[in-house]
Amino acid sequence: MFDATTLEMLGVGIMETLFMTFASSFLSYLIGIPLGIILVVTDKEGICPVPTVQKVLGLVINLLRSVPFIILLIMVIPLTRFLVGTTLGAKAVVPPLVIAAAPYVARMVESSFKEVDAGVIEAAKSMGASTSQIIWKVLLPEAKPSLLVGAAISVTTILGYSAMAGFVGGGGLGAIAINYGYYRYQTDMMLITVAILVIIVQIIQETGMRMSRLSDKRIR
Repeated sequence: MFDATTLEMLGVGIMETLFMTFASSFLSYLIGIPLGIILVVTDKEGICPVPTVQKVLGLVINLLRSVPFIILLIMVIPLTRFLVGTTLGAKAVVPPLVIAAAPYVARMVESSFKEVDAGVIEAAKSMGASTSQIIWKVLLPEAKPSLLVGAAISVTTILGYSAMAGFVGGGGLGAIAINYGYYRYQTDMMLITVAILVIIVQIIQETGMRMSRLSDKRIR
């Protein structure tokens, strides 16, 4: 079973999975962090309350989060083809992954920011700090440990989404598990891919938790 061809296939599958996961995570955070900041800042108890904006944005985010990823993959095929020129392979999974993950990341960021002690924000306001200064010098540093934990959870969730993309020719370990474990009834190959995915998840989770502990000023 572990011949050169199989090992090469698994190696390619691992690289494709890592590419899909981390490229999508990076782009999702580029979109999700600003969205999360807007949700917190415009909240009725936020720094700059604009309830209408907060409610509309929250509704859009909730609607996107409500669509199952496997359905979203099919819905955005025209957009995927326009953006990357194909609907097959690892890079074709990145656009739907970003669309699915960015709202999730936004909610994770919002939750992390809301954990920041309101007294710290009020102290910054009393010293004349602007909204941008409060965001960059108070909210982000204070929420950093929680953001790192949330990032680990988000990345592992995106990894799970990437595995589902194997059903539509997305490549990666998910495609190997489906093509060999499901269609060809090679249970051993499916178990190997699952084991590799579990190992990757554990590495990501442990890395995120360690970084969170190192950045948490409360435990020093």
